[in-house]
Amino acid sequence: MSDFIQSILTFLTDLGYFGVALGLMIEIIPSEIVLAYAGYLVSQGHINFVGAVIAGVIGGTIAQIFVYWIGAYGGRPFLKKYGKYIFIHEKHIDIAEKWFNKYGSGVIFTARFIPVVRHAISIPAGITKMSLKKFTIYTTLAIIPWSILFVALGDQLSSNWKHVDEFAKPYIQPAMIIAIGLIVLYFIYKMFKKK
Repeated sequence: MSDFIQSILTFLTDLGYFGVALGLMIEIIPSEIVLAYAGYLVSQGHINFVGAVIAGVIGGTIAQIFVYWIGAYGGRPFLKKYGKYIFIHEKHIDIAEKWFNKYGSGVIFTARFIPVVRHAISIPAGITKMSLKKFTIYTTLAIIPWSILFVALGDQLSSNWKHVDEFAKPYIQPAMIIAIGLIVLYFIYKMFKKK
C-alpha cells in the first residue's frame, strides 16, 4: 500500500466516525480499503462496530448521490472530461449505461455487488433523472451489507487489514453471482410482464 494512501488513512483516523464517512465520500481510496481500515480501528478500540458501519453507509451513499448529480447535471461530456479524477472511465460508463438501459432502475441495488459496474451505475441513473428518493433507497440498501462485510473483515484481520481483498473473495464472488442471477430474473420478469 502506498505511503500516500496510508497518510490519508492516518489523517482520517483522527476524525473518528466522520473520518470514515469522509474517506468514502471523497472516493480517493476504494471503499473496501476505507471500510477495512475502519474495522481495524474497531479492533483497536478507537471506534465501535455499529458506528463504523453507520459512518460507512452514510459516506458511501453520499458519494453515490454525488456521482448521480454529476450524471444528472454534467452528463456524459462532463464525465468524459473529468471522470478519471473519480476513477470512472468511459468504458465504465458504457457498461453501466448498457446495464441500466437493459435492466432498469432495479439494477441500482444489484449492480453494487459487481466490480467495474458498482460505482459507474449511478451515472446513467443521474442522466435518465431516475427518482433521487428511489435511487437513494436502493443505494443505501446495497451499501449496508457491503459496509458490514468489510468492517467485520477489518475487525477480524486487525493489523492484517491490508490483506482484506484476498479474505473478501469467498464472500464477494457468491454475492456477485447472486446479484447477476437477480438481474437476469428481473429481466425475465420484465419480459413476461410486457407480453
